[in-house]
Order: sequence, then structure tokens, then C-alpha cells
Amino acid sequence: MSFSGRCACGAVSATISASQPVTVRQCWCRQCQQAAAGGSTNNAIFPAEDVALTGTLGTFSYVAPSGNTLTQFFCPDCGTPVMAQSSGRMHLRTMRLGFLDPGHGLEPEMVIWTSEAPPWAQIDTRAQTFEGQPPAPQSPTPPVPAQ
Repeated sequence: MSFSGRCACGAVSATISASQPVTVRQCWCRQCQQAAAGGSTNNAIFPAEDVALTGTLGTFSYVAPSGNTLTQFFCPDCGTPVMAQSSGRMHLRTMRLGFLDPGHGLEPEMVIWTSEAPPWAQIDTRAQTFEGQPPAPQSPTPPVPAQ
């Protein structure tokens, strides 16, 4: 299976060749709440080499609590959030689930930064939770060919 996505106006699109994401997370940090109009962001993390984007992206960067620079990417025409990129994890792309085409079948397996969630937030009890930043996700390692 591969994934695809596009913004609301169609100016930005993506093809993701990975058969599955490294992980799928919901984030309640304050910066994500601002990016998501008060809610959480829902994100699938893929190896960077598996993500091909077309179109022009707008960006906004800031220093995250980790000390890394986090860059948010969005369509400058319609404002659709596309992805995020951490300077500490350049090998990964954090794609917004709302950007991906319907039918992707992905749902968060982890909820992070729950300490910053508003009191009304509904935290999925089926998911692993972290009050802050979890350990960094690891890209899947390709199988070693038999010799």
C-alpha cells in the first residue's frame, strides 16, 4: 500500500511510497494546538525518502521545547497543513492525516504532550500516552538480503 494526499485547493500534493508509516501520533503540544485551531494534530511519520511533494509550500519555523527547530509546512493558497519537519530528525517527514487522501486507514497509536492538552481534550485510552516528548521514532530498517 502507498499513500497520497492533497491540499483543499489541489495546489500541493504528495505521493508516499512507504507501505506503512514509522508511527502515527496525536500531539497536544501548545504549538500543535495553535496549528490545529485549538485541537491536536494527527500525524503519520514516514521516512523522508518515501515522500514526494509537488507544489509550493509555505513555512513557519520555531524552536521546540526539545531545542530543535520545527518547521510547519502548509499550502500558501488554501492554508491546509501539510507536514512538519524537525531539524533533529531530517530523515523523517511528519505528514498531517488531514492532508492525506481519505481511506488511508491510519489512526494514532500514540498520544503525546498530554500535559499540555486542555481539560476538555478526549485522550484515546487505547493509545500509548506520554506527558511530553516520547523517544524518537526509528525508521524501519530494510530487510537484509539472504546470501
